Amino acid sequence: MEGKKPPLFKIVIGSVGALVAVAHIGLLGYVIDTTRKPQIPIINIPKGDYSSYRIKGSKDGYEVEYRANDPAILESQKSLSLDKNNKGFFGGNTTEVRREWRSDQFTMDGTRNLGGAVLDGEGKSAKDIECIVADAGARSQGAMAGSAIAAGVAVPAAVGIPYIGWLAGGWALLLGQKAGSSLGSTVGSVFNDC
Repeated sequence: MEGKKPPLFKIVIGSVGALVAVAHIGLLGYVIDTTRKPQIPIINIPKGDYSSYRIKGSKDGYEVEYRANDPAILESQKSLSLDKNNKGFFGGNTTEVRREWRSDQFTMDGTRNLGGAVLDGEGKSAKDIECIVADAGARSQGAMAGSAIAAGVAVPAAVGIPYIGWLAGGWALLLGQKAGSSLGSTVGSVFNDC
């Protein structure tokens, strides 16, 4: 049995086994490599004069908290302490003691918060303001038309009711005004695309 060649099957199995062994050794070297630094994602956060952000990272992922306008409200505090002695012309002596404290809040543009509603329509779009104005006008016109129709048609019929005709006439006029107002609002919203 000298000179007998190994079968082809044994050569293929040995080659595949050697390839798998080399791949496992390479993979273990890659996993165990301690000089590798962890991959940190690059987060491009817009930065401004009044922006702030906080990033928290853990093994489960990242959490980013971003504020574009921080602080949104600026505060100013002032105090005044006054102790004043007034001597009168004829010897009278009065002492005035004053303590004042003032705390104001400002927005970024320097506008002082007065604690009331905003009068310039801030927070509403131009279309919203236009729709509000159009609705008010449509309600007014509808109320006038409704009361005119009720005064010409329903009030004369209601006034003829004995004992309560005057009251029924007033109710008919108010009902016509209310119905005209709501109908005017509906028609106005259709025509003004609101």
